[in-house]
Amino acid sequence: MTPMDPHYARALEALGARGPGRMVPDLSRITRLAQMLGDPQQAYPSIHVTGTNGKGSVVRMLGSLCSAAGLSAGTYTSPHLQTVRERLSLAGRPISEARFAEVHDEVAVLTDLLDQAAREATGPDADQVTYFEQLTAMAYWWFADAPVDVGIFEVGMGGLWDATNLVRGDVAVINAIDLDHPQLGGTPAEVATEKAGIIKPGAYVVSAHQQPEVAEVIAAAAERAGATLWLAGEDFEVADRQVAVGGQLVSLRVGERTVDDILLPLFGQHQAGNAALALAAFVAFTGDSYTAMDDEVVRHGLGAAVVPGRLEIVHRNPTVVLDGAHNPHGARASAAALDESFGFRELVLVAACLEDKDVEGILREFRDVASHVIVTSVDTPRAADVTRMRAAAVEVWDGTGTAVETAESVEAALELAETVVGDGDGILVAGSLHTVGAARDRYVPVEATDDEIVLEPEDTDDVDDLDDLAHRMDGDLADEADELSALLADDDALQAALDRLIEDQAD
Repeated sequence: MTPMDPHYARALEALGARGPGRMVPDLSRITRLAQMLGDPQQAYPSIHVTGTNGKGSVVRMLGSLCSAAGLSAGTYTSPHLQTVRERLSLAGRPISEARFAEVHDEVAVLTDLLDQAAREATGPDADQVTYFEQLTAMAYWWFADAPVDVGIFEVGMGGLWDATNLVRGDVAVINAIDLDHPQLGGTPAEVATEKAGIIKPGAYVVSAHQQPEVAEVIAAAAERAGATLWLAGEDFEVADRQVAVGGQLVSLRVGERTVDDILLPLFGQHQAGNAALALAAFVAFTGDSYTAMDDEVVRHGLGAAVVPGRLEIVHRNPTVVLDGAHNPHGARASAAALDESFGFRELVLVAACLEDKDVEGILREFRDVASHVIVTSVDTPRAADVTRMRAAAVEVWDGTGTAVETAESVEAALELAETVVGDGDGILVAGSLHTVGAARDRYVPVEATDDEIVLEPEDTDDVDDLDDLAHRMDGDLADEADELSALLADDDALQAALDRLIEDQAD
């Protein structure tokens, strides 16, 4: 494995000190940080994606569609499976270690000053900029610096108070909403109120099929914002789908236009629905330009979509499938897709969940598809311990004759699973994206990338280096970048600017 860049290692340490699991439900810190950066998230159009499940899949499909159409797309997703660099990608490629460190340091200069000002104003226990807020600001800044044609942002949690909610949000995408994080509410309608908070005035809103009470919340929020609402089943749909080798063959309709014979390299009816949602958002974003596009653009874009950890095959002999099903809704979709697309003789389930999840509910969805169960715990402070996992599994499979075993780690569970399976059997790893990430470390080790920026083919003859590219940026954005660079180089000027910002916020 390539040694880790020391500057990247230092940036990871500084970022980790902010506490990856810490959440503070307000936008004050990210708003001030973005303002100090010149509000880079306003420099490019954006598509904002929320929902309970399928957000990451929709973001990646949208990114692939944009690339097929010749648009440079920056995608911001969470959480990551193996490396935090996955969260910030350009044209499907994660940010390099060296560039990650540079962007971190450029943003951290301001972050540290904001933290210091907060401590001076309210004491040592003042809320500091969080891990997620820092990463979000880095995405804002890097995408503007690239520059991208569109930023595609996955909400971290909820929507209204999420750090991503400073984006322009020209298109808001709302996938199916159900109960998940208890912090968002105790009913689907309460959760929908938080998630509908991403809808911006005059935007397009593209919504998956929803429960009636959720649909009412979204429709009301769209009406208040003067937004145009497109609904699954009415304005767009999966017109047809057939199971195919390596995925499924789908026909997708948006408005009056249907694109047939799309080979989607993803499994399950839910992924076909995600593809329809992504295509509808793409059509809303591109507008009149879509009418001039050939169907082959859509076929190529969705046909090239890669969604790690979502019914992903990472090994053969035995076949190992990874799915980040982390709530009953996601587990139900996973179980249905396994039954439809794989046809295993026997299935060994390797499961580890997080403590705050409905462990029993997740496992119950796999009751009829798993014939052997190995429970374990993943290496994170938020993990459910093996004792709880075993108790839940024994209860779910009680009376079925299904064996339930335990292992100390995901690695040990996979080693045990490989000794259990025979010809025609499969292994499913599920329960959490953390679990999937640990399994990927075994079968698909992460590799560093040195790609700094991906240029369109027609750009390469005219652009010799990044300095030339900077001169081709929009004039206002380039001026803002120059001003910020000068500000960062002058400690006194930076402190004065920070003081003015804090005074303005107080007023």
